[in-house]
Amino acid sequence: MLVATSKSAQTPLGLVELSSRPVGPKDVRVRVRAIGVNPVDWKMREGGPLRIAHRVVGPSGPLVVGVDFSGEVIEAGTSADLGAGTRVVGGTDFSRNQLGSYADEVVVNADQCAVLPDAISFDDAACLPVAGVTAWRALTEIGGIDRKPQARVLVLGASGGVGLMGIQLARSLGAGAVGVCSSRNTALVERFGAIAVDYTKGDALEAARVHGPFELVLHAVGTDLYPLGTCRSLLTPTGKVALAVVRAGDYLAIGFLPSVATVLRRPTRKTLDPLVLALSRDELTCLIEKKFPLAQAEYAHALSRKGKVVGKLLLVP
Repeated sequence: MLVATSKSAQTPLGLVELSSRPVGPKDVRVRVRAIGVNPVDWKMREGGPLRIAHRVVGPSGPLVVGVDFSGEVIEAGTSADLGAGTRVVGGTDFSRNQLGSYADEVVVNADQCAVLPDAISFDDAACLPVAGVTAWRALTEIGGIDRKPQARVLVLGASGGVGLMGIQLARSLGAGAVGVCSSRNTALVERFGAIAVDYTKGDALEAARVHGPFELVLHAVGTDLYPLGTCRSLLTPTGKVALAVVRAGDYLAIGFLPSVATVLRRPTRKTLDPLVLALSRDELTCLIEKKFPLAQAEYAHALSRKGKVVGKLLLVP
């Protein structure tokens, strides 16, 4: 199998050939057709809690980053409920001793994959696992927006991968969405169904306040830019702040404030199925800014680090 790997953040990602991993009874081997790029991919290379966790519980050998993938099952374990030839979307999980998705094939548990209808492209599907699942969990598991008709949702970082998913899914659940973005993306955010707040024209949170109070603040930027205290002041009495980006100083709030939670989890079939359904119903549009060969993964990471990507970056093996 061909993978993109590097020894550190300072060492560029490069393609190397590794031995194919065995398929367990409940596993599937997937020929990867598209890979979604996420900030967590390059953050894993830079160290911190994620890298430490990977060293402790992840697979040995070269670090292969990446979570998102779409493709076709080419081999199935004896107890797997997905057969060869099935089109799937899924996410890898290093805590299950799995390599990342920057590869031409992955071996994962079948329950980490959702079945893709023929009408959904591999490119669109590869946008779903991290960004889509993060937005879906924030809205349903944390915010309970699916149980609160006409709730209002504020999305910080509305033009990014998580943000665009968040404003669309909020609208599909019957909520009113407000999205904070730059002036160059206000038209896009409005086209995707939200009220746009332009952060280049002053205090974005104060400008958003007139559209609240909010049942959920989906925080996809970082509390260094939009502090937790101000975000919490925009909430209804039962509202929540869902952090998609967690800074070191946020852990105390996550542990002790019931109004603050993190949405960082690995994709599973249970969380991917609603997104595939929404995509098939045209309730979601996946915006792909650029697509690169896997050999250019380092360049894709450089673009992602700048924090200006609108929608998603993809890699193709």
